Amino acid sequence: MVLTVIFGWLVFGRYVLNATPTWVEQIALLLVMLVTFLGAAVGIHENTHLGVSYFREIAPKPVRVLFTALSHLMLAVFGGVMMWHSTALVLFKWGSLIPLIHVPEGLRAIPIAVCGALVLLFSVGHLINMVRGIDEGSSLIE
Repeated sequence: MVLTVIFGWLVFGRYVLNATPTWVEQIALLLVMLVTFLGAAVGIHENTHLGVSYFREIAPKPVRVLFTALSHLMLAVFGGVMMWHSTALVLFKWGSLIPLIHVPEGLRAIPIAVCGALVLLFSVGHLINMVRGIDEGSSLIE
């Protein structure tokens, strides 16, 4: 909704006021990063993330369970690496400012760090549920 409002202001400013607000693009980039990476983390939580499932689906059930566990394990490792390195990027870039809006450049990487942490937590949660026998992702296992 915020993106729609600020782009509406961009169009109004450009064509009605004849004065283009230059800050809109930088704010939009920050918001798109936030929405994209939170959407990716939700995809992991809901088991709707993008993946090649053909081999997993044609495999016998024990192999399917193994493939699913390996998938969650790899996603957990990926989330941890993403969180670690993007946190380092936030700290590295915090001292410089984003042009036109004068906020720390490190803000661009905060959604990546949060998404990495959520991917790690959600993947570990899926693994724990698999060990406990909770059939939360039956579409992946059966």
